[in-house]
Amino acid sequence: MVRNDSLARIVMLLCFGTAILSLTLHWRISTSMPKTVKDASRVSTNEPFDSLARQIRDFVSVGEDIKKESFPKSKLPLKTQAASPQQSQAKSVNNNNNVSFEKKVVVDLGDRRAYVYRQNTVIASYPIGVGKKGWETPTGTFEVLHMQHDPAWQHPITGKIFPAGPNSPLGERWIGFWSDGHNEIGFHGTPESDLVGSPVSHGCLRMRNSDVRLLYEQIGVGVPVEVRK
Repeated sequence: MVRNDSLARIVMLLCFGTAILSLTLHWRISTSMPKTVKDASRVSTNEPFDSLARQIRDFVSVGEDIKKESFPKSKLPLKTQAASPQQSQAKSVNNNNNVSFEKKVVVDLGDRRAYVYRQNTVIASYPIGVGKKGWETPTGTFEVLHMQHDPAWQHPITGKIFPAGPNSPLGERWIGFWSDGHNEIGFHGTPESDLVGSPVSHGCLRMRNSDVRLLYEQIGVGVPVEVRK
């Protein structure tokens, strides 16, 4: 009988200890929960874990919002924008202008030759026909104004127009460098290549068609042209 009373007391002590531990655990969980959770009328057994999950989710959401506000699409670096067609055309014009800084053409009327320079080095030389008496080729420093494939020609006296073609007096290329607003002077080809080297033109510089094609490829609009006696 004594043994049974002792066992009963041990069981009661264990139950009492368990109750105390349960109340202590419940108190700690209650004090660690957010105020909104403690004030709720119905709280599930998973509420502390749900609250922690919501806080983590809210923190991640705020971080994503900060990223979106810091790097809006409208403020992407300008270098990602493609260049427009107008900008591309401007670049090609600038590349052509670089030719004028590197090269020049010097015409020696006495030698009746045209010399192409790259900086201070002669890279090509061509025989030329020059202006005849009364139509002398003007001297001075000019620059290439315009260039044309297969040009037509109008006679300065008669006004007759000669169409482009193998018999055109201007040959296969035209490189103009002088104008008074009505008449023009420049390098051009000729179907009469045997006259190249003679004073036979109306001020222009005649060249063999094969030579004027080469000169046309070597220079561009804006290249200086110096004509000397």
